[in-house]
Amino acid sequence: MSRTLTLGHSPDPDDAFMFFALAEGKIETHGWQFEHILQDIQTLNERATRGELHISAISIHAYAYVLDKYALLPCGASMGDGYGPMLVAKNRDGLSDNPRLGEVRDWLRKKRIAVPGKMTSAYLALRLAMSCEENPSGECETIVVPFDEIFDAVKSGRADVGLIIHEGQLTYTHENLDLILDLGVWWKIKTGLPLPLGGNVIRKDLSPAERTAINVVLRESIRYGLEHRSAGIAHAMPLARGLDTQLADQFIGMYVNDYTLDYGVTGRRAIREFLSQAHAAGLIPAPVELEFVE
Repeated sequence: MSRTLTLGHSPDPDDAFMFFALAEGKIETHGWQFEHILQDIQTLNERATRGELHISAISIHAYAYVLDKYALLPCGASMGDGYGPMLVAKNRDGLSDNPRLGEVRDWLRKKRIAVPGKMTSAYLALRLAMSCEENPSGECETIVVPFDEIFDAVKSGRADVGLIIHEGQLTYTHENLDLILDLGVWWKIKTGLPLPLGGNVIRKDLSPAERTAINVVLRESIRYGLEHRSAGIAHAMPLARGLDTQLADQFIGMYVNDYTLDYGVTGRRAIREFLSQAHAAGLIPAPVELEFVE
């Protein structure tokens, strides 16, 4: 007997690529049916706090708030390995050419920053980067803006700085904006680890055996996409928001790769470090013990 599961993910080329084989019936699903629900990551984070979807993309930051409802799937990671969410502005007035982190922090503390949601990993990384002896919790002035409206918020003056995620990391120069800080670079220098941004979670009211079986299907979808790259990119292009095929391919490669098939030892260590530092700074309510589907 088949069973339909709700599967939430972002309307972005990397997530579309990840689930291309599933959406187009390219792989065996062993009786499982999947209803794809496309929403922005902040909305998916909020829905996860209520346990609404069987399976969902989620920010690693938000995982700290849904431990009672969801387990992490070992496939589906979005890791920024030396790159990641970026802080951009219309100009860098007041900053030296090659500022040290302390100078960047002081500059940012005087600015209003548009962020894509306060449960996103980008926001948590920002707070950690802003954290210092005189500001241990990384407080800064922010406004929440839908991720695809952040460029407009900065260009209109509603915000001084934008925290950009998704394909904006490749297109901000087309918007005549300057890079202030790449949080993925900052994290790599600080820890030597990739920055854990997103993952897939599955509800705990599914049995352990069901969770394992579903993980096999989802991992096969990712594997199929990586092995049939051109077809997967073509499937993802309607969600590429102004990217040409070459840029879409580059963006997908940044966030769908070997880490997406399985976090591995390094990916799991990166999540533990990220959430451990967040707890030490008082940015999440409790220590996090990772619970992965076997």
